[in-house]
Amino acid sequence: MALGSKELDIPYVDNLLQPKRFKMNTPLLISFLIVCVSYSFALKGDDCEVCISVLTRFSETLSKEEKTNKAAIETQFKKYCKPLKLKENRFCYYLGGTADAATGILGEMAKPLSWGMPADKVCEKLKKKDKQICDLRYEKQIDLKTIDLKKLKVRDLKKILNDWDEICDGCLEKGDFIKRIEELKPKHMREGL
Repeated sequence: MALGSKELDIPYVDNLLQPKRFKMNTPLLISFLIVCVSYSFALKGDDCEVCISVLTRFSETLSKEEKTNKAAIETQFKKYCKPLKLKENRFCYYLGGTADAATGILGEMAKPLSWGMPADKVCEKLKKKDKQICDLRYEKQIDLKTIDLKKLKVRDLKKILNDWDEICDGCLEKGDFIKRIEELKPKHMREGL
């Protein structure tokens, strides 16, 4: 009797030829995805620096009773915003804390603050509602005598040139901006002395 491939019915040979399938632990996978997604929404570095700064200082001005009252927080925030200038005033405008604000999401800020949520977490929630809130950044004071220009971002290099009322025609890459600043540095550094 000749042995054909049909006559061989060896189970372990079939198992070796089949691709292995891994059983997926669904709860573990879901937990991993939640961590990844929440990390992607978490604030990084200097994200929301104006938001965090303003809300931290504002919450310190509230009394113990006001800290748990949403309506009181909204009222006090509007009062707090009146004397603010520049980026901080713009932040208040985005939330609806200024008189000229067209829209307002004060409730989105006041409710979590009344629960005792930290300023950085409140800013994360506000970022989901309006990304402009976290785009606000304080102006960096750059000391050109000690700073390594290669470590700066292009927007900071453009700011240096803008502060000097200079332009950089044909600058496309970071190196072009650095070269232009180095060319102009003697002229503008003498004026600063």
